[in-house]
Amino acid sequence: MAKYQVADIRNIALVGHGAAGKTTLADSLLFKAGAVDRKGSVEDGTSVADYDDEEKKRHISIDSAVMHLDYQGKHVNLLDAPGYPDFVGAALETLNAVENAAIVISAPSGVEVNTRRMFSEAGKRGLARMLVVNKMDADNIRIDDLLKAIQDTFGKACGLFNAPVGVGHDFKSVVSVLNPPEKTPAGCPVDLAAARSKLVDAIVEADDALMEKYLLEGTVSADELAAAIPKAIAAGTVIPIFFTSGRKEVGVAELLDAFVKYALSPVLGKKRTATKGTGDKVQEVAIEPSESGELIGQVFKTLNDKFVGHLSFFRLLSGKMTAEQPIANARTGKSARSGGLLSIQGKTTKSVNEAIAGDIVAVAKVEDLHIGDTIGGSANVPKLPMPVFPLPMFGLAVEPKARGDEQKISGSLQKIADEDPTFKITRDGQTKEMVITGMSQLHLDVVQNRLKRRFELEIVTHEPKIPYRETVMGKGEADHRHKKQSGGRGQFGEVHMRVYALPREIETKEQFFEQFANKSKFEKIRLDSSHYDPDHNFGFIDHIVGGTIPIQYIPAVEKGCKELLESGALAGFRIQDVAVEIHFGKEHPVDSSEAAFKTAGRLAFKKGFLAAKPALLEPIVNLEVTIPSKYTGAILGALNTKRARIENQDSLPGDLAVIQGKAPLAEVTRFAAELGSLTQGQGSYTMEFSHYDQVPANVQQQIVSKAKLKDDEDE
Repeated sequence: MAKYQVADIRNIALVGHGAAGKTTLADSLLFKAGAVDRKGSVEDGTSVADYDDEEKKRHISIDSAVMHLDYQGKHVNLLDAPGYPDFVGAALETLNAVENAAIVISAPSGVEVNTRRMFSEAGKRGLARMLVVNKMDADNIRIDDLLKAIQDTFGKACGLFNAPVGVGHDFKSVVSVLNPPEKTPAGCPVDLAAARSKLVDAIVEADDALMEKYLLEGTVSADELAAAIPKAIAAGTVIPIFFTSGRKEVGVAELLDAFVKYALSPVLGKKRTATKGTGDKVQEVAIEPSESGELIGQVFKTLNDKFVGHLSFFRLLSGKMTAEQPIANARTGKSARSGGLLSIQGKTTKSVNEAIAGDIVAVAKVEDLHIGDTIGGSANVPKLPMPVFPLPMFGLAVEPKARGDEQKISGSLQKIADEDPTFKITRDGQTKEMVITGMSQLHLDVVQNRLKRRFELEIVTHEPKIPYRETVMGKGEADHRHKKQSGGRGQFGEVHMRVYALPREIETKEQFFEQFANKSKFEKIRLDSSHYDPDHNFGFIDHIVGGTIPIQYIPAVEKGCKELLESGALAGFRIQDVAVEIHFGKEHPVDSSEAAFKTAGRLAFKKGFLAAKPALLEPIVNLEVTIPSKYTGAILGALNTKRARIENQDSLPGDLAVIQGKAPLAEVTRFAAELGSLTQGQGSYTMEFSHYDQVPANVQQQIVSKAKLKDDEDE
């Protein structure tokens, strides 16, 4: 039996901006709880959380780390997340596995870009949120300005649960706001009575009975308040603020106390939902975090360890799992036995006999488990929704440095991609380039270094093509006769088709046939041989009458069209948002073949595409730039030269400005260096894919000309 119950578990992610001291705080929490014998240090490379070689070298967190401690009868799973936007995928992983987010704020730096982002992401997931103001022992802390900035940014629900005694070098302890001493300690910059009054108002707001008593009697007991706090945190009427110095271990014991008293257990946290059944019988079910429930869990992190092998970390949401139990993957429908359940403490693993709902554990050497997979006791377990991660847009084309490593590079990169949901590998069908995409230059630098350390593989990188797309804006008609005679049996196939622009709003097969490929538009449509491809938003419509193209050759025509989808017709880019209608053709009783009709279909499609007002689409990204206000004019000027469309400008506490807008990816792929130069390194930004939009005519002409020039050189 587990030493604790589901209600005794606290799952907490430490998130926030980079350099807020999350990892040092995690090391202090583990040490204070007695989970480790010696306090780890980021500086000397002994941190429990930052154990990867790359993390030790750079002194920053790159991956999420899973740790645990036991304190006052409660079992706390502590997940340390990277703070730099370059590694946001790992941070979001941690939020997907917990009920509570402790957003760590650097006292001297204040509310930064990723502080706001993680607060928002935690809110989207319905997590309980706490704010931890760390580094209170640092210089240049303006406590009044900092608290005002927190209130202005995150709302009036933010309330002090404790207050610092001393600031900077004088920071020596914290004092409770809920149970304040009779006399405010010297050096405390907070009016404890006023802070307590605000806090009580916020706590009772979430409990009608307590609110009524408070209004009638004017007071509630400390025990009643303490019991109501988790409910208030769950409702969002209270967002606690704590003060700490992870380095000096000041306020750490009080934070631990708060975690076990006020953080939500899986029983009190937001319940997850899953879907069961298929087709018309799909139903949504709520997952109850109970040991006696059906076994359900979700993989939130994977790791390829050179010693242990493939590790899959999962959060158990319901039921109980034993070490010998087979694990069924809802995605693949397959079951596999694991090498046992593992409890994780940074890089250290320890075998455990069982896990219960709420636990975070890992299994080794279970192949084909990926991030987001639902696992259970059987393959028909209710399936949890897949987690959503930002689409990486910073790309580099890669090739191995040493000849003979071509086979090795693909497998090695895939292992890293399996671990990192914001790292992708693609192969350009036209140029045959292998392209890796990540969140930033730093992100891809880390990937390159890991390739070298883990797999002894060095790569050469260069600028890849921007992932433009090709489409049509009108209607085109074309035909092609493929006729070849070279002795013996020849080749013959003739295809006539029409090409249409397909609305981008169409996303499913059902929408395609209801809104576009229906009997009112195509009276003689043969539905059995008409198809929809959601990856390209491409529709293939068989409108042949009288058997002018025999039914056995229709799939070959479709295959020829699909070949062009990847290679492009205008400038060598992938085609999307297009439908083709095959309406006439000719065959030869002897010379016709699938190969002939495939070729005829591809070339007819190319002609029809070029006759239907072909256009290039470019990826547009959402940009959010945060800068000191004095640089606003310079940044707006720079963005205007990049065809950016500014959507919002706002002021932030701390004399900061935030600029939000959209810009073509091609114009901002190297924005980081320019931003650093213009703001003397004080600016930061986030960039996420938004949508595809039509390229201006003059820019399209340049891109097409370059593509044709390259084709001429190749020939």
